[in-house]
Amino acid sequence: MMKSLHIVAEKCTGCLQCELACSLDNEGVLNPSKSRIKVFTFHDEGRFVPYTCTQCAEAWCQQACPVDAISKDAATGAMVVSDALCVGCKVCTIACPFGTVNYNHDTGKVIKCDLCEGDPECAKACPTDAITFIDADWTGLEKMRNWAAKTDAGTRAQA
Repeated sequence: MMKSLHIVAEKCTGCLQCELACSLDNEGVLNPSKSRIKVFTFHDEGRFVPYTCTQCAEAWCQQACPVDAISKDAATGAMVVSDALCVGCKVCTIACPFGTVNYNHDTGKVIKCDLCEGDPECAKACPTDAITFIDADWTGLEKMRNWAAKTDAGTRAQA
């Protein structure tokens, strides 16, 4: 069973625990700027949205890499960057339509979420379950439930 990160923005409090856990696991420091997940703040609406690589099936970053440094991990389904092969050309950062592949100035290589080898630190660190790691086939289940509830409420109001 493939699993994927499931993000429910409405549950995010903007605590940045996900960013800290990610940077500690991947870079060995508590530094949100080195995280592979970012929490965007929408001050006017008073809300926060965690955002990271969606691990696209047809990954544009992988297709754009001129040295084949990005490959799919068969066990986790994550698109993983090989530091040994990456030349730091940044073509993948341009190809990613979501902006989730970033350049690490310290190493001269690109970085992106690799799902922490199947045990994402961001999900484990999230105190509100805004980020969970669930069966990939069910990541849309909550949206389906919410839509069904709205539809049902509308139907009952018309009756």
